[in-house]
Amino acid sequence: MRTLSNPQFPFNTTISVYNRFSNLNQQQFIHNKPINEIALFISSALQNCTKLNYLKKLHAKVFAFGLQYNSNLSTKTATLYISFNYIDFACNVFQNIPYPSSYLWNIMIRACACDGKFYSSLELYRRMMGKGQRPDKYAFPFVLKSCAGLSDLQMGRLIHQHSACCGCGGDIFVHAALVDMYAKCGEIKAARMMFDKMPDRDLVCWTSMISGYAQNGYNYETLEFFDDMRGSGVKANRVGILSVLLACSNLGALRKGEGFHTYVIRTGFESDILVATAVIDMYAKCGSLSSARSLFDKTSGKDVVCWSALIASYGIHGDGMKAIDLFNQMVSEGTRPNYITFTCVLSACGHSGLLEQGKRFFKLMREEFDVVPKLSNYACMVDLLGRAGEISEAIELVETMPVKADTSIWGSLLGACRVYNNLDLAERIADRIFELNPLHTGYHVLLSNIYAAKSRWNDVEKLRKIMARRGATKVQGLSLIEFDNVVHKFGVGDRSHPQMDKIYSLLEELADQMKRLGYVPLTDFVLHDIEEEAKEVALLYHSERLAIAFGLINTSPGTSLQITKNLRICGDCHNAIKFISKIVNRVIIVRDMHRFHHFEDGVCSCGDYW
Repeated sequence: MRTLSNPQFPFNTTISVYNRFSNLNQQQFIHNKPINEIALFISSALQNCTKLNYLKKLHAKVFAFGLQYNSNLSTKTATLYISFNYIDFACNVFQNIPYPSSYLWNIMIRACACDGKFYSSLELYRRMMGKGQRPDKYAFPFVLKSCAGLSDLQMGRLIHQHSACCGCGGDIFVHAALVDMYAKCGEIKAARMMFDKMPDRDLVCWTSMISGYAQNGYNYETLEFFDDMRGSGVKANRVGILSVLLACSNLGALRKGEGFHTYVIRTGFESDILVATAVIDMYAKCGSLSSARSLFDKTSGKDVVCWSALIASYGIHGDGMKAIDLFNQMVSEGTRPNYITFTCVLSACGHSGLLEQGKRFFKLMREEFDVVPKLSNYACMVDLLGRAGEISEAIELVETMPVKADTSIWGSLLGACRVYNNLDLAERIADRIFELNPLHTGYHVLLSNIYAAKSRWNDVEKLRKIMARRGATKVQGLSLIEFDNVVHKFGVGDRSHPQMDKIYSLLEELADQMKRLGYVPLTDFVLHDIEEEAKEVALLYHSERLAIAFGLINTSPGTSLQITKNLRICGDCHNAIKFISKIVNRVIIVRDMHRFHHFEDGVCSCGDYW
């Protein structure tokens, strides 16, 4: 018998291993038989192998007889390990094959890509090219999948060139993989160009474009493309449905969302817990928390993601106590919370000012549920403490926590400085933020707000110049409102809408009525050193007010309005909408980038705690 010669063999195989596994079928194995007959016996056994343990025994025999460099046996062994999803073992076997076939290169690249080992997949591709092996149409889709998984646009473009040079540019599967790669790397125009070139488009191609649009914030295009897909006769899959529900959530398009919910029921996806959770989340983010809860209660097989989604929904609507009650119900029904669940409940405490409850849950994470806090959990605690004015305690937590603070944590502290007018600390915190991310426009604007509130216009102008020098551009504030199944978009000072004359006229009428009721414009929120009267005019035409006026003009009296804004609602608009809700006797719901504000009869549900 030959001795083991490869120290990289994944088992501690010795002669004793061979003896231990010597009770395999066909015991006519005779040690002095020619090695080629032994190889044929093992090859035949591999051909009929259906169990992992049997494969390991055969692999041990391969090494025991010194046959680890036999390409035929190694190829069969690696392929079988892949079939059992033992990818690392397959890679170890592959290392010993001196001249792998094109077939084996392809299945190894595919196995690594499908197992999420994207770096390994790309490394195999590089090695294959280095050995002069020409990649074919079976390799490119999975190499491109790895580029997509890593968001490696540079490598993806290189692979695109390789596919064209190798004559695979016209293959439908390569084309589909290119669409997916460009979409997941954020190059939506390139993805669309590849899609438009395809003579035949299957479900995978349509879904890649739809999910690409959704994940990159192209919400209108997501909905339009989904309709185009349905019009072409292609039935959506789970990913497509999740994408359009996400788009509806982002737009606050409740009526469209209701239509897609009907589609979910009609196509049989309502039993899919991921889809059901997405529908629940859509209703909550479109302002219909009662519909979200109703569907939640009817949903069977709720997992921790589903529970966490509704807990988060109560949080962003400012109902922290209901979020806590739901958490307790989840635990009592036997679902164990994870760190994401705690992120949701801590965030809910933060939005509702439940400081002591938040501290209790943060303590329970480790002590009762053995959940190690992650960065998102610390971020929620810092935000909770900062909102409550416990800035010193928040800073102490940041300095002692075992993970490094990111911009979101420092940003929470900066927001607290804005609320509590702590300019000195704000400047120090801003320095930390801009060290981590000098291009983050939101925090530049927040610091500008703090300077403007102190009438430090030179500092405001200096910060504006720093932003321009760094190439940091301010995100335009936009407000959306759905009417007659169409989502209307407004920007600050917007005059592009066909009804703009009526909208401006109504806002001016409302401004007079508001002042008679005691409204005083909070001109600190204007980031320009201009006259007070000009500041009041600038505030009057903020995007959320334009959207509200449009809604008042086009809906019947008593109809509630829902506005979705992409940024945080400004303090003056928050104050003004309270007056507007009282004057017009309407419920006005505004969802900004952080939470919901329900305005009714001059009061906001947040209790001015936001």
